[in-house]
Amino acid sequence: MYRTHTCGELRISDAGKKVTLAGWVQKARKLGGMTFIDLRDRYGITQLVVDAAAPAELVETATSLGREYVIQVVGTVLERQSKNAKMATGDIEIGIETIKILNKANTPPFTIEEESDGGEDLRAKYRYLDLRRPPLQRALALRHRLAQEIRSYLDQQGFMEIETPYLIKSTPEGARDFVVPSRMNPGQFYALPQSPQTFKQLLMVSGYDRYFQIVRCFRDEDLRADRQPEFTQIDCEMSFVDQEDVLGTFEGMMRQMFKNAVNVEIANPIPRMSWYDAMDFYGSDKPDIRFGMKIHEVSELVKGCGFSVFDGSEYIGAIAVDGCAEYTRKQIDELTEWVKRPQVGAKGLVYIKLNADGSIKSSIDKFYSAEQLKAVAEACEAKTGDLLLLLCGPKRKTQTQLGVLRIEMGNRLGYRDPKVFAPLWVVDFPLFEWDDETNRFYAMHHPFTAPKPEHLDWYYSDKKEDLERVCANAYDFVLNGTELGGGSIRIHEAAMQERMFEILGISKEDAEYKFGFIINAFKFGAPPHGGLAFGFDRVCALFGGQETIRDYIAFPKNNQGRDVMIDSPSEIDQLQLDELQLDIRKSE
Repeated sequence: MYRTHTCGELRISDAGKKVTLAGWVQKARKLGGMTFIDLRDRYGITQLVVDAAAPAELVETATSLGREYVIQVVGTVLERQSKNAKMATGDIEIGIETIKILNKANTPPFTIEEESDGGEDLRAKYRYLDLRRPPLQRALALRHRLAQEIRSYLDQQGFMEIETPYLIKSTPEGARDFVVPSRMNPGQFYALPQSPQTFKQLLMVSGYDRYFQIVRCFRDEDLRADRQPEFTQIDCEMSFVDQEDVLGTFEGMMRQMFKNAVNVEIANPIPRMSWYDAMDFYGSDKPDIRFGMKIHEVSELVKGCGFSVFDGSEYIGAIAVDGCAEYTRKQIDELTEWVKRPQVGAKGLVYIKLNADGSIKSSIDKFYSAEQLKAVAEACEAKTGDLLLLLCGPKRKTQTQLGVLRIEMGNRLGYRDPKVFAPLWVVDFPLFEWDDETNRFYAMHHPFTAPKPEHLDWYYSDKKEDLERVCANAYDFVLNGTELGGGSIRIHEAAMQERMFEILGISKEDAEYKFGFIINAFKFGAPPHGGLAFGFDRVCALFGGQETIRDYIAFPKNNQGRDVMIDSPSEIDQLQLDELQLDIRKSE
């Protein structure tokens, strides 16, 4: 065999054993007459030692080793004279008797260590080398553990893991599809699934009342730190359930994952918040509740006092920032420029300082008395030493801007500790979003989401204001300001589904063409059903205390959707194009 033990396995209790190890040379160094070698595999590092009195051939081989050489060694476990408490194997070393070079290696383009000297682009090009580094090995090990916990829990709850197709019908609603040309059906295309939504609903119609899969999904959209063109979902569906059944089942799954994978206890029960409260108090439908700094509306307190900016605004909101009354004018000016950035979009920033000496200083002093400013502070639950930051404009837009500002201040003040976990269910979303530009409603989640049963009269109303009041029977799981998953109770009646298409402006012909199979399926006894999907890559990243998902995916794409390691996407040759009956239109 190539090895009797791994490089992270041996301890002082193994002293005296003859062992065989295999792995990569982390580094080799010569000290006096001794040669020391750190041998690495994914389990850890073990120090090897070749004595100066060893046979010349062995010493020569040891001193010839370069970084990342693959070797096999045979030797005896010895107690180290100079122990290393930072290494799990730091109490021992291996006195080497033989070394066999299994494969030589070129010098790697960056150091394969905990902290590498390689930039992100270089490490992406040599991803197979980057994956040897301990941080990525820990990340993928965590991903594996979480996947096993998920499968174990759902199996115990009676779920069946069932695969659904990757080549499906294109339904261009929402994000763009990735399309695949069909050679056997010239001029026609498959789409890669953005989610298995319709298939999991069909499985409910088929009687498989508890389905799940850890499944690849695809969306052709602009990328960012927590988004990839291909990603993985924990996709689940259940029959004969209401919202409480679904939330209870998956609260249990999240508690088990936290406990068994990262040894963290989370709130039981997990708190809930309506979408309207999330927007009003946090300016986000995925609020980070690890810290306070809630948004307070102060419109009634500051309007009508001669300050035209506030007097002409629909909404004025404020946040109270703990202990920041000492901010200098330079710091305030920097923050003002920050909120004017396109990513935030505010036109300006008003501040009120509650100074330590009890005085109040504001950028709007000449319009408001100290008593009026104090009333604003009290409404925001601010205290001496706090800094109030105010924005104004259209209500939802301003709340969103305040939400972004709140997160920025939370980052600056160190309130967003990645080792603290604050899960939350956000519920009672609006079912529809109105778009003034296209003059039509869009589904806030997707067109198979059921309305709240108590809102059915509004759902079947022809009045725009009634439809805007309808809440979806939907829910999102939020962790530390990131949406990890979401779902809903689904429409299971053909008439209700047809009404949804009517509201969304999807003609009967179009609905039949795109979704006829599921509308017809509903006519054959569809049970009440619902479910949700978690973004597995995001789950892994947050459990690992990171915001970017790339380290938790073995072979991710970059921000341009490219795999720079294999140089993909790429052109295909003319023979393939001819078989597919495709012509490429060159851009100007």
